[in-house]
Amino acid sequence: MSPDQIAAFAILIGVLFFFVWGKFRYDLVAFAALVAGVITGIIPSAEAFAGFSHPAVITVALVLMLSEGLQRSGAIDVITDFAVPETSKPVILIPALAALAAALSGVINNVGALALLMPVAIQSASRVGLSPAMVLMPLSFGSILGGMTTLIGTPPNIIVANYRAESSGEPFGMFSYSWIGIPVAVMGVLFVGVLGWRLIPKERLSKRAGEDLFEVQPYVTEVRVTENAAIIDRFLMELGDDLAESDVDIIGLIRGEDHFPYPPMTERIKAGDILVIRADADALDRVVADFAFELVGAVEIPSGSIKSDRVALLEAVVMPRSRIENLTPKELGLRTRFKLNLLAVSRHGKWIAERLGLHRFKAGEVLLLQGDVSQIYDNIARMGCLPLAKRSLRVGMRRQALVAVVLFVAAILAATLKLVPITVAFGIAVAGMILVRIISPSRAYSSIDISVVVLLAAMIPVGGALESTGAAKIIADSIVAVTGSFPPVIALVVVMIVTMTLSDIMNNVATAVVMAPIAALIATQFAVSPDPFLMAVAIGASCAFLTPVGHQNNTLILGPGGYEFSDYWRMGLPLEILVVVVSVPLLLLVWPL
Repeated sequence: MSPDQIAAFAILIGVLFFFVWGKFRYDLVAFAALVAGVITGIIPSAEAFAGFSHPAVITVALVLMLSEGLQRSGAIDVITDFAVPETSKPVILIPALAALAAALSGVINNVGALALLMPVAIQSASRVGLSPAMVLMPLSFGSILGGMTTLIGTPPNIIVANYRAESSGEPFGMFSYSWIGIPVAVMGVLFVGVLGWRLIPKERLSKRAGEDLFEVQPYVTEVRVTENAAIIDRFLMELGDDLAESDVDIIGLIRGEDHFPYPPMTERIKAGDILVIRADADALDRVVADFAFELVGAVEIPSGSIKSDRVALLEAVVMPRSRIENLTPKELGLRTRFKLNLLAVSRHGKWIAERLGLHRFKAGEVLLLQGDVSQIYDNIARMGCLPLAKRSLRVGMRRQALVAVVLFVAAILAATLKLVPITVAFGIAVAGMILVRIISPSRAYSSIDISVVVLLAAMIPVGGALESTGAAKIIADSIVAVTGSFPPVIALVVVMIVTMTLSDIMNNVATAVVMAPIAALIATQFAVSPDPFLMAVAIGASCAFLTPVGHQNNTLILGPGGYEFSDYWRMGLPLEILVVVVSVPLLLLVWPL
């Protein structure tokens, strides 16, 4: 091998190692790989940042903005209100939810589709007494399957389409994926909805929705401010800062007959005030002694002391690559910046209410938060978390929903009929949504997942380096050497399975970038059309069903569903086998070798 090929393989192995390790963010790993490629000379410095102007990156950003517009307009809420059946039968409810997730994922980003439907699924399960674990994994898998059906359903489809455009001059169209994706999604949804959920361990399915995920009662206590307390006439803000050092939060104030959940921090403390605080046993003993408090000794804290019409308690899940990951509440400024109190954390279905001040947030955890009703949803979104309760529709939202749908459909038609490039069509639709105030410019920009943009923009030059140095050809030759004595269809199956495997352990965007040129070179070696091989990459990159880290959607359901790492392959492995069995004959029929 040449020095450039050795450098390319070293970078590729390093990327795979750090993706599997999971210690560092995907976008940081990809950017480090880009820098390493420039330093070693396999990526020309003049082309280092060309990925940021690549059509695939621009298209992904515009799709995210369009998805946000459809969500903010209420269009998706209107659909879900009509589409989710009111039934207690899992064989009806679960397939319906999975099918709705698949359908929505074909037209909006599949992560956004899951985020919209998770509260609906949890509330539907709660209404009929089913376990969240019974509905959330089929919902996640349904949303991933639906992403296969159109060009804009998932970023790997956009990457593969643009690679085809660069190599042959013509990209895959908006609905080129539908011929394979729709039958695969239908069969997959039927599997997860009818049989798949039964493969989840019974202990996960035994917990009913509607049972309290958090048992914070033992950690919520009332203490009275005595006459000789030194804190009298001080602001609650000052006391709150002092108590925070002992990992204690003020979550309510009772003064006479008046209850103040989430009290104003500018309120002055008076003798006889009763403070509702969150504290574990050791911290409670310390603060009672240090501040001359008196334990009230209530057996049960009235719900009006910690929530009301003005103050809400809300569960929210930490999104992958959220801004709060690996931060503590104090480092984040949870109370001061986001106006929220953290009452408890649930990880893998096990709740934590002790030493929360030192807790570092992880993706997939569920947080119990207290805050002002008018701000709690927006503040949770600013943190990068997903509320697990559905927000009510605003007045006038249905009109906005209609306008948003018209703009979106017009953009799809313009791109499909090739009246304008897809980036131009989507750009005009986004501009229209901003002009009619469906979304604000700031909201449009904030809807772009910068980590995905950086990941994609950095990996595109790295993937190009694998091809230009000949490293991709070496990998392709190795696969051909193993499968060369068999028909090309065997190599096609190997490409799909290898892509599936990589997608389960590393980001699906990076998988598509790496595998697309390899698949095309394998097709060249067999002297057959590259199209079925590229389609196999698109399908395989969307099949991350074996682990909670292969796809963002699987990470999102980890906490709310109370799943363990090993639960995913129970349903995911037979689903991946089903995808291969269904998709390969269709590939040979629609995209012949």
